[in-house]
Amino acid sequence: MPRSDGLWDNRLEVIRRRCGAESKYPPLLFVHGAWHGAWCWDHGFLDRIAQQGFEVHAVSLRGHGKSAGFDSLRTTRVRDYVDDIDEVAHSLRSPPVIIGHSMGGFLTQKLMERRSLPGAVLIASMPPGGVAGFAGKLIRTDPVGVLQAQLTLQFRSIVSTPDRVRRLFFSELMPNADIDFFTSQLGDEALLAFFDMLFSDLCTPANGTPVLVLGAENDAIFSVETTKRIAATYGTEAVIFPDMAHDMMLEAGWEKVADTIADWVRGGCQQQIPVAA
Repeated sequence: MPRSDGLWDNRLEVIRRRCGAESKYPPLLFVHGAWHGAWCWDHGFLDRIAQQGFEVHAVSLRGHGKSAGFDSLRTTRVRDYVDDIDEVAHSLRSPPVIIGHSMGGFLTQKLMERRSLPGAVLIASMPPGGVAGFAGKLIRTDPVGVLQAQLTLQFRSIVSTPDRVRRLFFSELMPNADIDFFTSQLGDEALLAFFDMLFSDLCTPANGTPVLVLGAENDAIFSVETTKRIAATYGTEAVIFPDMAHDMMLEAGWEKVADTIADWVRGGCQQQIPVAA
């Protein structure tokens, strides 16, 4: 399959997949969550969707993956991340469907405030009200990691060990070797963007974009109840995948998540509710 990986505009890493001729569907743009990069979609997820006739793109936000911006990550704001998504979206052949995971789901909702999209998929997404609930949970479950983040002003400490990474992102079924690898791939996160998502730049839910909301039964970050409330906010119902944890694009059974997205876009991003098998 043809592939085009690399830096877009020498600043943002964009991993791309397309299969053969130009797709008859809108492009799909995948946005990762906190600490991650475009790499998280590149373990089979992008290829599976591209093989179904889609043109897919996954961006690493500034300061993540292979994108530039590490030196200024501490001062990066939510609006800067949204600008990154907007720039890549405008570089594509037509307006894309945005697929956002976790923090990427929050950023997708922020982009929806600016304009309507052909469609938006929120995967294990942060709610419009931001990260306060998760922050409280972290203080209870990992006070040492939170203290380290406060003292160093670096949020990498929260995901600095395989045990922490498994607890937050993965189920017990994920092999230890994979956990070690994914831990090595995770980076730091923006301090000011965190405060934006805590209280100073929350989402105002916007109408006009068809929304598909997907969640994981065993998500340790955003609960099933939170995911259902997000769906209700956008006038739909959540699709909950059993026996999965937060990183749904990497967990066992990710193929069903990919196929659900492809089916929804293929169906015209209609509000029908697919069933998680």
